[in-house]
Amino acid sequence: MRVFIAGGTGFIGTYLSRFALERGWQVTLIVRDLQHESARRLETRGTFLVEGDITDREGMASIFQDHKPNVYIHNAGWYELGISSRQRAAMQRVNVDGLENALAAAEAAGVDRIVLTSSTTALGDTGGEQVSEGFRRIKPPLSWYESTLVEARKIADRYIARGLPLILGCPAQVIGPGDHSAYGQLFRLYLRRLLPPAVWAPDGAFSFVHVEDTARALVELVEKGTPGEEYFICGSVMTNREMLSTWAEALGRRTRFLWLSYPLAMATGLLAAPFLRLLGKPAFISTEVVRSSYASFRYDGEKVQQTTGVKLRRAPQAWTDTIQAERKSLQEKK
Repeated sequence: MRVFIAGGTGFIGTYLSRFALERGWQVTLIVRDLQHESARRLETRGTFLVEGDITDREGMASIFQDHKPNVYIHNAGWYELGISSRQRAAMQRVNVDGLENALAAAEAAGVDRIVLTSSTTALGDTGGEQVSEGFRRIKPPLSWYESTLVEARKIADRYIARGLPLILGCPAQVIGPGDHSAYGQLFRLYLRRLLPPAVWAPDGAFSFVHVEDTARALVELVEKGTPGEEYFICGSVMTNREMLSTWAEALGRRTRFLWLSYPLAMATGLLAAPFLRLLGKPAFISTEVVRSSYASFRYDGEKVQQTTGVKLRRAPQAWTDTIQAERKSLQEKK
């Protein structure tokens, strides 16, 4: 089976590419830079590399017409909260226009099956309820990233409506070693004893899933998913208070956290974001991050487990495994 993957070298994508290879599939990665370190490592494992960019509509069309894959996995995207206003158009081109370009190319080439790595973020805050597939947005987006996912989901639904064999894999809050999200950044500060004990949103709730489980589920959906259906990929729900307790317990610490009020937390985000950008770092503390932290993203992952047979680690185990891997990595760097 000839499988094309866009976004096959990143946080989720590296595992996704490896697991696809393990299935014995002929895997081709669409990459912007053929010399990228992750791409070259995957090439040594047996993947083929083809240079391309999802924001290049004509280029994507040519790649699909020339190689004619059986399966396409769209895992490409820009995930970041707290970006500057100057970066918004670029994120729109990647997350929205890029998806349109890729699906149009796949449709024209007659690809048999397509798996899109969407996100439960495209559906948003669940209002405190734990929801299953079929849930529709009830609250406005909390970040520019979330807004782009809303638009991307509309594009996917439009292609499904006209018959494209598209399967929607929707991970929730993905964690694991090397996670570049705000959660990953803040945990690594805590691991190195650099995180101030002033935090926020104790009752914010998120459905966590380990990155390896996410990638395995996406690979299984290629063969076991039903075109036109969505599958929430998430282990279990954990509040921010519970998450910080898990961090402390796993590292044998007795940290007393000071929970900031919403206004103080927003002020912290407002002041921290430009400082982090000045240092050349992502604004993992920003008003978007703070605002999103108070949300309730409670999603159920039972359907994908029943469909694929992949057992998703529950949130405490997913965090424990992540913490152990990050701790080992830190020790190896010393």
